[in-house]
Amino acid sequence: MTTAIITPNQLMIRKLESIFPLTDDEKQGLHELPIKVSDIKTNQDIVRIGDQPTQCFMILEGYTCIYKMTAEGKRQILALYVPGDLPDMQSLHLKVIDINIASISPCKLGFIQHQDLRNLCERYPRLTAAFWRETLVHASIFREWLLNNGQRPAYTRIAHLLCELVMRLKAVGLADDESFEMPATQAELADATGITQVHTNRVLQALRADGLISNVKVKMTVPDWQKLQIAGEFDPLYLHLQKNVAA
Repeated sequence: MTTAIITPNQLMIRKLESIFPLTDDEKQGLHELPIKVSDIKTNQDIVRIGDQPTQCFMILEGYTCIYKMTAEGKRQILALYVPGDLPDMQSLHLKVIDINIASISPCKLGFIQHQDLRNLCERYPRLTAAFWRETLVHASIFREWLLNNGQRPAYTRIAHLLCELVMRLKAVGLADDESFEMPATQAELADATGITQVHTNRVLQALRADGLISNVKVKMTVPDWQKLQIAGEFDPLYLHLQKNVAA
């Protein structure tokens, strides 16, 4: 696994380059973008429904999720976000936030003022397309989640989600061919895949028994990537990566 420390701006460049070709001038502009780093504890709301933020954020370390609650207090996790992701880019154009975004592990976040992003995109118009593609990719992931949670059995559903996380982390150099950080709890995986926590536990046990995964604390290992892909019916097309990160 990659251990070299990279700056927030370098991580943003790495993420955008995984989905969009950048020029040297655009990279330099991104290097100069002001990013304020803050540490966030586990299970802390970052933005809430009804907020009207003047900034958005990028994940530097840890995982966050988008979620909504029913009137009865049941939680549905609608998306998981990993380092390099910009979960609330929509706040640039939507005045009121209609989702909750929370940490599901200790996180380091890079906050970016909306006006700084607007100024950057005015200087480098192609970056508008790069950030737009970032939001479109997350919309594509959301559509795949609807299919995954609506039609696939639980075993396939969780295998697919794990494959997705491997690919997304590889795109920013944070997973190798065998292991990655997986801090989401079984309760969070259950809320993300629409099954009970007990069922999630059984599925993870079955995946381990079949030799598809192993884990020690938050470190998840994939002994056979090809078999996990087959088990999850996983095709990475919907991630729209510019280069093959699964080599």
